[in-house]
Amino acid sequence: MANTPQSKKRARQNVRRNAVNTARRSRIRTYLRKVEEALTAGDKEQAAAALKAAQPEMARGVSKGVLHKNTVARKMSRLSARVKALTA
Repeated sequence: MANTPQSKKRARQNVRRNAVNTARRSRIRTYLRKVEEALTAGDKEQAAAALKAAQPEMARGVSKGVLHKNTVARKMSRLSARVKALTA
């Protein structure tokens, strides 16, 4: 258990940051799910639009430290390839 004032403050800050990061991660997953659903349905216009909306959200997750840079790069690359294959 936190004993010093500094460690008590850090514990409070960690709770707040955890809530923010959880919400941000959930929001990113929602955007990714919309892309996946459009791909599954075979709707190329909707998939492209969903991917375009998801990309800045994923990049924001990287800049805020919620997701690793390479993880997002991999996901963007794979989704882009799947959307491109759908349009071809």
